[in-house]
Amino acid sequence: QVQLVESGGGLVQPGGSLRLSCVASRSIRSIGTMGWYRQAPGKQRELVATITSGGSTNYADSVKGRFTISRDNAENTVYLQMNSLRPEDTAVYVCNAIVFRNYWGQGTQVTVSS
Repeated sequence: QVQLVESGGGLVQPGGSLRLSCVASRSIRSIGTMGWYRQAPGKQRELVATITSGGSTNYADSVKGRFTISRDNAENTVYLQMNSLRPEDTAVYVCNAIVFRNYWGQGTQVTVSS
């Protein structure tokens, strides 16, 4: 089992930046894939970015070139650096880890608005 706790969300103006953190309750060295998803009001949850234990990354087309996912195995943490934020990035961002099954955090709200 693994518990995931996100932080770093908030209110930011368009064009601004935020860095989200996801801290796991156990070592993530052996967790193959971790990622970030988001869910906007009235919409389905969608993939934002994933990162494997080897460092390979995958991004949704809508965030390529603006968001960067990274992982720090020593700190059991996965990060999502979000730059050039847009109003359409507004959503609850949720951390995910796959350990025989999907584990999810409770999410952190990101609001992009002027």
